[in-house]
Amino acid sequence: MCTNHAQLDRRDLLQSRALKIQAHQKWQSCTKEVIKKPKDVKLSEEENAGRYLLINPNTNRLTTQRLQEVLQPKLPKNASLAFSTASFGASYIACEASHAVAAHACIGAWADYLFQNKGQLNGVLIGCFGDPGLFALREMANCQVTGLAEASFIQAASHGPFSIVTGGERWKPMLQRLADSLGYGQDLKHIETVIPSGAELQANPQMAIECLQAACQKASMAGVKSIILGGAGLAGYAAQIQSLVELPIIDSATAGLEVMLQKQGPQSIAKTNHSYASWTNMPEAIRALKPQ
Repeated sequence: MCTNHAQLDRRDLLQSRALKIQAHQKWQSCTKEVIKKPKDVKLSEEENAGRYLLINPNTNRLTTQRLQEVLQPKLPKNASLAFSTASFGASYIACEASHAVAAHACIGAWADYLFQNKGQLNGVLIGCFGDPGLFALREMANCQVTGLAEASFIQAASHGPFSIVTGGERWKPMLQRLADSLGYGQDLKHIETVIPSGAELQANPQMAIECLQAACQKASMAGVKSIILGGAGLAGYAAQIQSLVELPIIDSATAGLEVMLQKQGPQSIAKTNHSYASWTNMPEAIRALKPQ
């Protein structure tokens, strides 16, 4: 009798696990179908209108300046984009610890902006190819939130399988994990990291072009349809090396702006900016968020 019950319990458990796996696969498939749109989808000036916020979650203001120089000219006339730099953390995000702190800094920068500015934001862009704080901000904000990595995945996957080229060897497992969590793990075929960090590449344009061209050639593997040049510090380099590489190169910063303006990412279901947590010893801007 006990053996039969054990067999039934085990059968029920296996069936339950199978159903959960099927549900998760269906969720990933539906999510990608919703947010994967052709790269050339364009919205009218009226549809692009609004107030947007870009947060650089590291403390390097030169990175913020580079993002501003590359993205500001691409804005529609009736859209405004504010730029914010993290007030604490690492000057360059290059490991798990700095990424974790950057998520906190990103939430803080968003809360500070809301605390100091009235009016509705139409979108938030996390200006880091690693999207620290993406899931937390998406839970808290009543507007769409995306990051340079997620936006690049959305655009690249519309072509088919893709590769990534980025600076900093520790990024490889972190980006693979992010792609898996967003449902793009199977589309991501290769990650080519270069020895110089994104900050070092940003500081030496000639070295960056030579290094990134060679990396893109290595990333042009069989079956790959496009290459993401990932990193806030690498904003603008894709256009400079595109003629040297056969496959389409996606600039992660430009992808971030386009996906945000074209509303290609997951949309918020929150009615207000809020927090589910009860905070202790946190800045006033975070404590001011309405509890949910």
